[in-house]
Amino acid sequence: MAEPNEPKQKPGAGKPAPRLVIPPTTELVYSNVVRVAHSPAEIVFDFGRLLPGELDIFIKTRVLMSPLSAKLLQRALSENLSKYESQFGEIKLPEGKSLADNLFKSIQSPDAPDEPKAE
Repeated sequence: MAEPNEPKQKPGAGKPAPRLVIPPTTELVYSNVVRVAHSPAEIVFDFGRLLPGELDIFIKTRVLMSPLSAKLLQRALSENLSKYESQFGEIKLPEGKSLADNLFKSIQSPDAPDEPKAE
């Protein structure tokens, strides 16, 4: 029996940490467009690619995450972007209407209302 002042062993202590294994057959996907949608149970990321001169955005990968996992992803992205900028300098966002505005702000989730059209 453990003594009252003796530290308790954490669950999983002594076990090796899981290893991240990327098989050589894993497909590399380039994305310059992402649509984010959600339900109460999950966050959905549709990663796609829009090439110059094309009108269709082809979704290449769909990733579903729990809200907790998405929040942890947000934290990891923030931390890694900060490290990147410390090493390589600030990532400057374009001012005014930009390609990013065209790609990311014009894409709505499927249940979003249509924007009123200018006459």
